Order: sequence, then C-alpha cells, then structure tokens
Amino acid sequence: MKVAVIGGGTMGGTLVKSILRARLASKNDIVVSDISHDRRELIKKRYGVAVTDNNAEAVHRADAVILAVKPQEMPGVLSRLSAHLASQLIISIAAGISLETISQVLKQNALVRAMPNTPAQVGKGMTVWTSSGELSSEKHDMARLILASMGEEMYLKDERYLDMATAVSGSGPAYVFLFIEALIDAGVHIGLTRDVAQKLVIETVAGSAEAMKKMSRHPAELRNMVTSPGGTTAEALLRLECGGLRSLVINAVVAAYEKAQSLGTKKIG
Repeated sequence: MKVAVIGGGTMGGTLVKSILRARLASKNDIVVSDISHDRRELIKKRYGVAVTDNNAEAVHRADAVILAVKPQEMPGVLSRLSAHLASQLIISIAAGISLETISQVLKQNALVRAMPNTPAQVGKGMTVWTSSGELSSEKHDMARLILASMGEEMYLKDERYLDMATAVSGSGPAYVFLFIEALIDAGVHIGLTRDVAQKLVIETVAGSAEAMKKMSRHPAELRNMVTSPGGTTAEALLRLECGGLRSLVINAVVAAYEKAQSLGTKKIG
C-alpha cells in the first residue's frame, strides 16, 4: 500500500517505523509531510522515506492518509487537504477530534479515528480505534493492519469510548512513568544508588504487568498475594491508601477525559 503521513513528530515517525517493520509498505511507498525542515531531514535520514512540506503532494497517490498532527493543528491541516483527497482511507490520531468533525471538513466518509500510545515506539503500543459507518471491509482491514503494526489494537463501534481511551491508555503511560519516577526516588531516599533503584523498579513494573497479563487475575487478588498480614507491604499500602492514591488516579483520569471532550467541542472550518 502507499501511505502518506501528515506530521513527522513522535507518533508520525513511530507509524513510519512500524509500517516498515511490518512490511506493509516499502520505503518508496511512504511519504511524510511536515512543516519543519529539521523533522523532515530526521525522518528522511532515519527511515529513508520521501519527505515534503506540501500535504497535497503527499496525499496525491496515497491509499491511506494518516493525520498525525496535534489537535490544535488539525483545523488548518483539514481545511487545506479537503480539495486534494479522493477515496483514500483517512486515519486520524488527534485526540478529541470527532469523525463527524473531520467528515464535515474533508467531505470524506472512509474515516478512522484512533488513539495509540507512546509504547508503540517499541512495538508495545495499545491503540483503540473506531470508524465511520461507510468504511468498506477492505479499508477496515487496511486500518487494522496499520494500527496493529504498533502493537495491540482494539476496535470499538461506539466513538464515545475514544475520549475515555485517551484518558486511560493514551495518557496512561505518563501516569505509569510518574509512578516509576517516584518509586526510583523513594529507593534513592532510603539509600539505594540511582542505577540500582532504576533497575529494580523497571523490572518490577514490567514483571508485574506481564504477570497480570498471563495469570488473568484481578489486580486486587494479585496484590493480596504479595501482602502478608502485618508485613512491610501492608504497611506501605496503608500509607498509599491514606494518602489518597486511588482517588488521585481516578480524578486524574476524569480530568484527562474532560479535557479530551473539550478538544472536540472546538469548531473546525
């Protein structure tokens, strides 16, 4: 397939790398468009694909067009692209921008809206996506292949779940990284060297996630397996609960969800 990626930032570059790794397209079949000269040169050097600063040129012969720009950049991108699209598959990864909004500006119905996350950079992403009702089975399969190249993918028919996924899995890696950072700092505080603390924390978090995935048990059950009555873990968990960790996480996710919804209320075009 021939692919045009509009936006050569982190996720745009990740998509290019993933598509090439999955052999869905060759270097000669991918074009990346970005207004930044430095980004274009980086993408060209790193992946060997064609680059341009002209979106219309990028999408001219594409089978799939991926909109990998920030939500605030979408109005300009969409309005300038509308006259240059034919029947391509359109995939947007911009948070909060609805399929209806994109369709109204582009006058296109073969649309996909997706929310990947940053672990896609190492092939461990989680992408939640949905599509317009007019999407053909051929284009649906094409979208699935592209998104699956970054890791796990989950299709949901109801678009309202996309903003929720943005708040949980889209922003989720940042919450995990913050927890990892805090746990490393705690290890240093009690006397571990930073490199030792970092190794312990990274392997503990990665191992815990893998264990939960393979054991298929509720997290509370797994937590109880680690927690001995009157032990060190029980004491630590008490402090976390008294500090409101659980409610802080819930409030943070709600705030991210509301922000994603607010992005979708802005008019485009």
